[in-house]
Amino acid sequence: DEGAAVSAPIVLALMSICFLSFGYLGVPVPFSLMAGVFIGAILSDVSLAAIIQKIFDGVDSEALLAIPFFLLVGELMSSANVVVRIANLSVSLVGHIRGGLSQVVVVFSMFFSEMSGSTTADVAVMSRALGGPMKREGYEPAFIAAIIASASTIAALVPPSITAVVYGAVGNVSIAGLFMAGVVPGLMIGFGLMIYCYFFGPSGLRKPRAPLRQIVFAAGDAALPLMIPVILLGGILTGWFTPTEAGVVAVAWIVIVVIPALNRGHIRKIPYDFCLAGLIFSLPLITIGAANAFGWMLAYLRGATYIAEWITSIAGNDPHLIMLLMVLLFTVVGDFIEPVPTIIIFMPLVNALTEAGDINAVHMGVVLIATLAFGLITPPYGLVLLMASKFVGISFAKALRAALPIYVVFLATIAFAIYFPSVVLWLPQHVLPESVGCFKSPAGTGYICPK
Repeated sequence: DEGAAVSAPIVLALMSICFLSFGYLGVPVPFSLMAGVFIGAILSDVSLAAIIQKIFDGVDSEALLAIPFFLLVGELMSSANVVVRIANLSVSLVGHIRGGLSQVVVVFSMFFSEMSGSTTADVAVMSRALGGPMKREGYEPAFIAAIIASASTIAALVPPSITAVVYGAVGNVSIAGLFMAGVVPGLMIGFGLMIYCYFFGPSGLRKPRAPLRQIVFAAGDAALPLMIPVILLGGILTGWFTPTEAGVVAVAWIVIVVIPALNRGHIRKIPYDFCLAGLIFSLPLITIGAANAFGWMLAYLRGATYIAEWITSIAGNDPHLIMLLMVLLFTVVGDFIEPVPTIIIFMPLVNALTEAGDINAVHMGVVLIATLAFGLITPPYGLVLLMASKFVGISFAKALRAALPIYVVFLATIAFAIYFPSVVLWLPQHVLPESVGCFKSPAGTGYICPK
């Protein structure tokens, strides 16, 4: 009994139109989502109390607690002036290669992504630390915005990725498995960007090659902050602590060891950093609640089933074709919505198709997370590119034109991740076999992994 005269497909269409229209008018994403949800509730037999319950359910997840701690790590690192040491290390490692500072941006992002897990934190830090020097060396502002935005997307893939935490929490997929499987595509994007800068980017000012003594000194200088990825990964991989606990330990390490050792004057500002991280966390949190309600309405009105049936009618049970169609869908949706709400809204659909194509859940997760990272630099919404162009002080259209050739790196990485699951899953299979569905061999030695 539908209880209402309006059929489910029409309600779904009205919800989507309402959400997209408000989004285009510039209404913040959570409020646009809620407008769609309330229209859906009024036209179907769902009570408003049930909607409020779903908003609360979306936020009420222990795994999401990892996010504020990773945000706090990024905040403490950027404000306590530790970033300069990582930038110096990056310069001494790759400053002499053609493309100088653009290479430094990519290497810096690889280091910093392993601490913050947040693409937006990455953009803010890199624009502040490297945007000015790049301008002074004569790089085009459009190229600066494009390369900073592209490099910061690495944070969505490599551990401790906030996107992976949300995907794992909502989809009931191993977060540690997603962390490990994200390493190969993350490095592919990093090295792909370096190759692009070397052959096709502006040549920049070539610095003399740093002597080994200088590299060792710079590494020693950055050693304390570089312990953070070691703590995060080491703890999660050995099973000593969960991703959330890893975030707490990393914050403790910065507050107790890094800041007193490297920047004692910052100690009195630590409470401000805590408040700021809390404020920054409130933004995705309200979106997560609204997206959960929207996703629940989508599932309730069987929207996920309609899309899943449409995709399987085209792709059958071919896992590659299913993933390509999902990448297409997520690329289009990711242009309008940020990764976190996209994951929450479409999770029922993702689960249905993962089962239909007999795809490893971690493999599907990594492909979709890479696609959503790509969505952060594509028009019309491209959040990270939008931020980078604002920081650098150039129009979004110019930054977009400079970013277009860089898309090749992302498309190649996504295609590789789809067609070579054995490479993507190699690390989790060897380090955390149970996270990707492997089970102990009855013979008692080693693990048996599903093909």
